[in-house]
Amino acid sequence: MITVYRPTKLWVVIYRYKGQPRRWYKAFAPDVDVPALVAAQLRELHGEQAQLEEVRTATADEELQYLRGETPVFPMCPTGRH
Repeated sequence: MITVYRPTKLWVVIYRYKGQPRRWYKAFAPDVDVPALVAAQLRELHGEQAQLEEVRTATADEELQYLRGETPVFPMCPTGRH
């Protein structure tokens, strides 16, 4: 029997940047304190302009969308890409 091992888990990060809703799909190792890490990343990237609303594991449908590249595209991506 083959055992499948996934070293990461997909998380959905919902936050507001300058009052506008934003969403990230990010993969993290299972032993990471994701809410604390994401809050620190948002503070580093956007300072007080970003407010974290929710951090949760992705549903099966959201994981499929992510793998297919069908996630929402925002014009103000933190990486600067469109």
